Amino acid sequence: MGVLRCCPMPIGTAHSSQSRTQSPPPWTNSTLKQRRRWRLTCKPLKSPVCALDTSSGEQSGGLTKNSTEFGTPTLTSASTLPGIEQGWEVTNLAPDADPTSITEWELDFCSRPILDIRGKKIWELVVCDSGRNLEFTRFYPNNAINSITLKNAIMSIVDTFGVPKPQRIRFFRSQMQTIVSKACNEVGIKPIASKRCISLVRWLEERYESVYMHHPGFQEGAKPLLTIEQPFPLDLPDSLCGEKWAFVQLPLAAIREEMLIVQQGSTFGSVLDLDVLEIDLSDDTLIPGVAVTSSRATALAAWTNALEIASIDVDRQRACLVLSAGVSKRWRYAFYRKNRQTDHEADAWEAAKKACGGLHFLAIQDSLDSDSCTGFWLILEMPSPPV
Repeated sequence: MGVLRCCPMPIGTAHSSQSRTQSPPPWTNSTLKQRRRWRLTCKPLKSPVCALDTSSGEQSGGLTKNSTEFGTPTLTSASTLPGIEQGWEVTNLAPDADPTSITEWELDFCSRPILDIRGKKIWELVVCDSGRNLEFTRFYPNNAINSITLKNAIMSIVDTFGVPKPQRIRFFRSQMQTIVSKACNEVGIKPIASKRCISLVRWLEERYESVYMHHPGFQEGAKPLLTIEQPFPLDLPDSLCGEKWAFVQLPLAAIREEMLIVQQGSTFGSVLDLDVLEIDLSDDTLIPGVAVTSSRATALAAWTNALEIASIDVDRQRACLVLSAGVSKRWRYAFYRKNRQTDHEADAWEAAKKACGGLHFLAIQDSLDSDSCTGFWLILEMPSPPV
């Protein structure tokens, strides 16, 4: 992809944090100045271009604790699951992988658009790490969906691969929070509700085309049982409020340097493995972002780091930016005075993000003239998986 061709984007009139109850709060909008060092010099962006835990008696997989099918033995192999033949499942650990380095997993436990011979939807557990060094899938009947099944599967993966128990497991379906959280907590793993399961979502897209669509029980056009939530954005908590913000951009080469600083633990933030995700952009490609400043930048970065930032989007109707985090948290993050020019600038930023395949970033700084960040988050906005 070529370099984004953009022109300066000054943004509207400042909003005072003291007028929060009177008008859209608390941030002003500003344009970044040119600075000597390009590494952290963000240049102004330019022109347009229901599943709950059965062990607690709650509904799960269409059954309740009082169901006559509750307690049905878990079918743990594709070869024993009606309508699923051997070869549909994956158990893989990369030969050159260091098992001790795989400390975080990404997990999905949901129904698939496949019916077994009983005419019931088949469920599948899909697990990987962010680098896809560990890959595991297993099918289950719909009457075996509970935290006990999941807990046993997690420990089975540990035993099968001979890898350490992960420290954290991310999952992106809010409806599965009860089951996933209970299973993880019982074996001492921290569950994290997050849409930053990017490698997992990419793999689900691959499996949809290479596995599910080719199964004789595939149901074309079937909608996912557990859809991704998109709740109405709320007011931003005071702890996450900055003082000024600007639409900005950085070349990909500078992004990589910021990623390294985050990986070294020198600043707050979160990054992505661009090579694993096959982000095919040249180093001089300009990546759009949002720079936020605050006199308490370190504290703001620390509070922000507790979030699992999923995306930043423009809401033209409300003339604001919407910050999405976790799996179902959305806030009105920053405002601008709505007019033809600012709408045009906001559209240009969204177009730049789309041109980069959804790649964008959030930077927190002491001031817009600063040569360093106190927090840096690389974000990839992706469509919901097809299952």
